[in-house]
Amino acid sequence: MFIIGIDPHKGSHTAAAIDSDEQLVGETLVCADRRQRDRLLRWAAPFEPRLWAVEGATAHGALLSQQLVSSGETVVDVPAALSARARLLDSGHKDKTDAHDARSAAIVALRHRNLRAVALEDHGQILRLLARRHHQLNAARTRAICRLHAVLAEMIEGGLSKKLSAKRAAAELRKIRPIDAVGIERKRIAVEFLDEVRRTDLALVELHHRINDAVKATGTSETGRAKWGVMRAVDP
Repeated sequence: MFIIGIDPHKGSHTAAAIDSDEQLVGETLVCADRRQRDRLLRWAAPFEPRLWAVEGATAHGALLSQQLVSSGETVVDVPAALSARARLLDSGHKDKTDAHDARSAAIVALRHRNLRAVALEDHGQILRLLARRHHQLNAARTRAICRLHAVLAEMIEGGLSKKLSAKRAAAELRKIRPIDAVGIERKRIAVEFLDEVRRTDLALVELHHRINDAVKATGTSETGRAKWGVMRAVDP
């Protein structure tokens, strides 16, 4: 059995192949582009049977890992902490180089047989992506509402309640008739924040429909949404 360690980067990937005695038998560097998988597979052809050990297979190495798995290859995820430990034990220092990292990832996979195998992405990944987008939009909406609330507090005596909606903010802005340049600019900025809130609200509603479709496709119950961190969109 050969173990091929991969140290993935944005611009290139370093691969190091070791045998069962942890001896380096091959090493290569490939550009991170559309042909990265084909280049790696051609290079790895002599190493049979083989196992790929990708450092950060669910992070910066996710795309390459999925490409290898989709080609029928067996891939395991190597945590960066384990690679650093193997590098320290192997060389006596923690200096990071791509070649050392790739070999360390391979050594970790050889010594740890309980590493998580990388599976081909399924429909559940769609729910995870939608959940992440939902959290991002909610955070963006909260920021915009807070900024709008702060500007309105400078224009309306006593300010407004903390639970501010786009509809209520628009109604209050229509009542304001600034008479000086400062007031005019302040209202203009408030309108821009209001537009930002409205755009986010529309995006959340559209995302909510996509979430519902994805949930139905997986057969997930309403209560099962919590498993994926998917919640309902806010009402505009």
